[in-house]
Amino acid sequence: MTQIRGRFAPTPSGSLHFGSLVAAVGSYLQSKSRDGQWFVRIDDLDTARVVKDSTSNILKALETFGLGWDGKVLYQSNRIESYHEAIDQLSKQGLTYPCSCSRKEIGMTSYAGTCRNGITSNKSNCSLRIRTKNQLTKFEDNVQGTIEQNLELELGDFIINRADNVIAYHLATVVDDYYQKITEVVRGVDLIDSTPRQIYLQEQLGYTEIQYTHLPLVTDQQGEKLSKSLGDLISARSEVPSTEYVFNALIFLGQNPPSLLKHERIETCISWGINNWSLKKVPQKNTTF
Repeated sequence: MTQIRGRFAPTPSGSLHFGSLVAAVGSYLQSKSRDGQWFVRIDDLDTARVVKDSTSNILKALETFGLGWDGKVLYQSNRIESYHEAIDQLSKQGLTYPCSCSRKEIGMTSYAGTCRNGITSNKSNCSLRIRTKNQLTKFEDNVQGTIEQNLELELGDFIINRADNVIAYHLATVVDDYYQKITEVVRGVDLIDSTPRQIYLQEQLGYTEIQYTHLPLVTDQQGEKLSKSLGDLISARSEVPSTEYVFNALIFLGQNPPSLLKHERIETCISWGINNWSLKKVPQKNTTF
């Protein structure tokens, strides 16, 4: 039987907030409740988004909340060569091409394949796109149910290496999940539209299939995703007991923990979560909390 291997992959653009904690707790419990391993990866490829001390603050917070990881933390900034090897493999298969189209030129519509047969301008900085196919990419999400998308018709060929030479999120994620032998990805439902692209890349690279679980988002009073831009709601130095945050995450995830649990030690709260975790109880819809 294949051992369960999950992961949490935050971008170090700020400290952990409650929405991030919900994703981390859900991912951790989904792995540990089945005697699996849980890894942490820091998605720090886009240096323009990296905020000083964010990585150390995130890791300290995870420890404070009893979410200990297995093995060493993986940093994407150390894995550039691996991403280029994957790009070379795709290029040798005739699946990639340079594109000179800017985001402004494309607008909000799907990419029409303008540069499939050659770039349309003399721009020196081009992105690299992967050719999609006119077929359905389909998967069964453990919370959201059946998801399917025709990448060519609904999205078009997508970027795997940006014009500023930063490796695109989808490619890096797929390569690293394969490298870490991840068997199931548990994350927020805001990333569910990314999954067909990642599955497509896995297929073209010959990677192992992964199970996906997309959790509901924590939203504000306006229904918007709770984000770092609203301020750091959690830090390792918070005066609110760490158990209460994890307890609230369990409530948000539909696990119905006993009320006395929020007064216990963090280890007791996490242990209860592991022993009582049920995906069937996790709600589909985003919720204000």
